[in-house]
Amino acid sequence: MKRIKLNKKHKNKDSNRWLNRHLNDEYVRKSKIDGYRSRSSYKLIQINEKYDFLKNSFKIVDLGCSPGGWLQVVRELSPRSSKVIGFDLISLKEIPDIKFYKIDVNESEIFEKIDSFFEKKKIDLLLSDMSPNSSGNKKVDHLRIVSIIERVLEIAEKSLKKNGFLVAKIFQGGAQGDLILKMKKTLDSIQYFKPKASRSESPETYLVARKK
Repeated sequence: MKRIKLNKKHKNKDSNRWLNRHLNDEYVRKSKIDGYRSRSSYKLIQINEKYDFLKNSFKIVDLGCSPGGWLQVVRELSPRSSKVIGFDLISLKEIPDIKFYKIDVNESEIFEKIDSFFEKKKIDLLLSDMSPNSSGNKKVDHLRIVSIIERVLEIAEKSLKKNGFLVAKIFQGGAQGDLILKMKKTLDSIQYFKPKASRSESPETYLVARKK
């Protein structure tokens, strides 16, 4: 019984630490002032400031889009005539002029949805801020993020136009071995960028590349 109580105390301490960090986070406070649904909006803003891909993107797909922080930025910074579609297993509160499907990105029907929405035309920009839920095991988490990136690459290969942009979350050290080879088959101008809005202790970084 004592050991259970200690575990609960440890969990409560971790929860309190996370809550305090979250409430004191500069970008959390800023997102509430600016009306963004998540602090991650600033990650996309900062990535776009460096690579400037949104202004010329007319057909855009956002994978793992809920709660919609990236979609808000896309709608603000892409051309008014751009068409945007998002996918997630988590429901999305409606955003004007955004098409949303509540499906798993691993489902084969995602290609039908993209083809139908864009009338079988290739897309200009593929976004993915997806990441696995942490298991606490670094090896397991590594395999999970690799699996996610592999799926993003499959979608990029089929749906992204030549010279179209891919922006996807990846963990530092995650692009190794077979994954590097798969990326080089599909992508060109591969770069990695960690925006200031990413927490310094987080292993996340962003893959920014163009379709071959």
